[in-house]
Amino acid sequence: MEFQTVVDRRRMVRRYQAEPVAAHTIDRMLRNAVRAPNAGFTQGWAFLVLDEPRDLARFWAATTPPGTSSNRWLDGMRSAPLIIVPLSSKAAYVRRYAESDKGWPADEEPRWAVPYWHVDAGMAALLILQTAVDEGLGGCLFGLPPDRIQAFRAEFGVPDEYSPVGAVTLGHPEASAQASGSATRRPRVPLEELVHRGQWRS
Repeated sequence: MEFQTVVDRRRMVRRYQAEPVAAHTIDRMLRNAVRAPNAGFTQGWAFLVLDEPRDLARFWAATTPPGTSSNRWLDGMRSAPLIIVPLSSKAAYVRRYAESDKGWPADEEPRWAVPYWHVDAGMAALLILQTAVDEGLGGCLFGLPPDRIQAFRAEFGVPDEYSPVGAVTLGHPEASAQASGSATRRPRVPLEELVHRGQWRS
């Protein structure tokens, strides 16, 4: 698929067919994910891959707040045959930037104005989503409820050093699935309102 086509076709898919995602496709998405830019070539990310029905059920049980009733969004997302959870490690960046070629004190808070460990994992997640489109699949990145993070960690044995930046459902889009979400209710902001060339202009 042409790159521009991949970009144009990428959208959040929230309902999937039961057909599993091929192992070689999963591997390609992960190989592309780790090609994402990352500060200091730290590679301070990890990816939890869930493609067995039992593991998918464990994920939803751990991350769904108790008492949550069935709803269209949740039912659709639960139909995904694959979830990849990108995780980031702030500690990996602190260690990397204490190495001799960077030379920051090992116990010093990173000096960046933004948390690049999350930024880098987010870029890796985007490459997963773009690869999915190139493979004829759909995907959706969504956040985990903050009060369910510890339950998620406990269920899957995730070390405290790693934080999920979200989760990505993936699979073959349901044929009858219609576009949904905020993008169907809000217009795309014109480029000229977002881009400021040479000087910020209101």
